[in-house]
Amino acid sequence: MIYSKILGTGSYLPEKILTNFDLEKMVDTTNEWIVERTGIRERHIAAENENAVTLADLAGRVALDAAQFKPADIDMIIVSSTTPYMVFPSTACLLQERYGIAGCPAFDLNATACAGFMYGLSIADQYIRTGAVKNALVIGSEVMSRVIDWKDRSTCVLFGDGAGAVLLGASKEPGILSTHLHADGTHKDVLYLPASSGKSPNLESVKMMGNQLFKLAVNTLGSLFDETLTANSMQKSDVDWLVPHQANMRIIDAMAKKLNLSLDRVAITLDKQGNTSSASIPLALDKAVRDGRIRRGQILMMEGFGGGLAWGSALIRY
Repeated sequence: MIYSKILGTGSYLPEKILTNFDLEKMVDTTNEWIVERTGIRERHIAAENENAVTLADLAGRVALDAAQFKPADIDMIIVSSTTPYMVFPSTACLLQERYGIAGCPAFDLNATACAGFMYGLSIADQYIRTGAVKNALVIGSEVMSRVIDWKDRSTCVLFGDGAGAVLLGASKEPGILSTHLHADGTHKDVLYLPASSGKSPNLESVKMMGNQLFKLAVNTLGSLFDETLTANSMQKSDVDWLVPHQANMRIIDAMAKKLNLSLDRVAITLDKQGNTSSASIPLALDKAVRDGRIRRGQILMMEGFGGGLAWGSALIRY
């Protein structure tokens, strides 16, 4: 059997920080309201010279260094981004050019929004399990600040910019135990980002029905956990860590309770980073790995839920 295993993790966050108190001066809101409703206190905002490619570049290099790999060792690049620098070439191809490794497959996933990293991880896992590639660099990179209506207090308080990366490699020992992907286009109007003309990368601003999204996320992810554990003949007590998409603290809290995990067993970056869409899961993973909380051999449950609607999970022996 060939398995895929996480060899290294990496992340990058822009230097600029936008706090809730800064937002109080920009839109009709308060720090107390934002914290109570979302759990977010601040978020990072990309500089003018930063974009999905530059963020992915830096996060990817950190993951490679962690695994003691060089760019020339990469067999495949998958980038999830709803805010690409260009529609095409893909962010992954532009990243490949920066790494100087022409020839390996490189492509973007941009239709699954906040679940994009889970889709990318699952695809990379399948390629490695079949022996088609030996390793794959999977990155979530987002510049959400450029697709936000800063006058819409229901959405502008939520999102931030950043990139997270994971290097997967072939292993004889189990790493990714299983992945589970789903989508339901009948809920397309609950969360979406329309296209326009005259704007690079031809996007308007995020539209969201918050209350509906919350209910759908809680119900759907609860069922997803059951599906994932059943597929691996495991119990909730077997899970050491939850590494969730960082959308809303109330959702994260509900998911922790579903798994009977205390919050000190949940990788949380929401308060300091906001919702970084498809970058949020690898960002949270990297932080928990680097500060020593997540250790080798532990069982991780990852989950993502976003526009589409699309959602996915992975059960991983780290």
